[in-house]
Amino acid sequence: MSDTRVVFISGPRQSGKTTLAKEFTADSFPFLSLDVATVRRSAIDDPVGFVRGLDCAVIDEIQRAPDLLLEIKNAVDHDNRPGRFLLTGSANIMTIPKVTESLAGRIEIINLFPLSQAEIFGSHPHFIDRAFAGGKPVCDQAITGESLITIVLSGGYPEALKRKKWARKQDWYHNYLESIIARDIRDIAQIEQIAMMHQLMTVLGEHSGRLVNYSSIGSALNLNHVTTRKYVHILESLFLIEAVPPWFSRRLKRTTKSPKLHFLDTGLLSALQNLSTDRVKSNKTVFGPILESFALCELRKLTSLSEQRCSFFHFRDKEKKEVDIILENRQGDIVGIEVKASATVNSNDFSGLRKLAEAAGKKFIQGLVLYDHDQVVPFAKNMFAAPISSLWSNG
Repeated sequence: MSDTRVVFISGPRQSGKTTLAKEFTADSFPFLSLDVATVRRSAIDDPVGFVRGLDCAVIDEIQRAPDLLLEIKNAVDHDNRPGRFLLTGSANIMTIPKVTESLAGRIEIINLFPLSQAEIFGSHPHFIDRAFAGGKPVCDQAITGESLITIVLSGGYPEALKRKKWARKQDWYHNYLESIIARDIRDIAQIEQIAMMHQLMTVLGEHSGRLVNYSSIGSALNLNHVTTRKYVHILESLFLIEAVPPWFSRRLKRTTKSPKLHFLDTGLLSALQNLSTDRVKSNKTVFGPILESFALCELRKLTSLSEQRCSFFHFRDKEKKEVDIILENRQGDIVGIEVKASATVNSNDFSGLRKLAEAAGKKFIQGLVLYDHDQVVPFAKNMFAAPISSLWSNG
């Protein structure tokens, strides 16, 4: 806010956006929440008048009156002092059709996700920076086995984490999803079958960690692939799920072109699948895809602590050699990460990373297999097996 006219804190509901905005601005900015009916009606009916009277302000849940964005643009073009508007929103404003003009060059978007494990444990990890520097991973807060399962299934939403009983945590997630469907989806899209969205989320839970196939997803609900794609994109814009794009290289002629589906909180994912620690212990096959989504979520959150500005990809060729998560920085350097739910790693687990290293050439910096153990083990040059816990370990 010291050098940018408009700052937008973007992320899912209940991730802490409003709390952060209030703590940061204290009483120095007027606080206007568009969740309040009277405020929202004023903003919708007269966006010009609403913004005209504001010198500086926090506007909460901006997606509920997207026409304000054009007036904010006009206001900050007329008076270009930095830090004039702090916005929050539970939807990606760049996907809202009503936004007729871009705030490009005037706005900084800060993504705020649910709590990371580093925040929960109070640690200060440098996992991403260390990986791009080619350094050996570190692990000083090892969590394995049943404890790891519990952490993964609990997710990161503060309100859910406060609940002690497992059934009460899952009740919170189901109520949370119903609230999103009833309120936020109506704000950003006109859809005919809104009651079907909870069922769609349940079906998507079964596809998490897999390549996106809209026809397969929609068939369970008698939806065609066009409608399914539209509905999935709405859920993406609300930060509930993410379709991670494939990574390409000219050296590879035969790679998949399909994105990979992930949930952006594994607590919500486990609630939709009705999973508990005991159920996962008795059937570990369901844990692998959830652990992969968990690793992606943690890495997403760690990027805000990193000096790197990373894009996320996945890789899979026609021979089914794959890498679960690829980080690529602005220089084109590559770090590949494979995620395993088991406590053992062997050379075969690095086959996808070796293929990635061959394709990326000198841009390949490091390959990691994250697994359920407490030891960092080197396997080859720039290749390590590392505990999942290294994602939130200090150093």
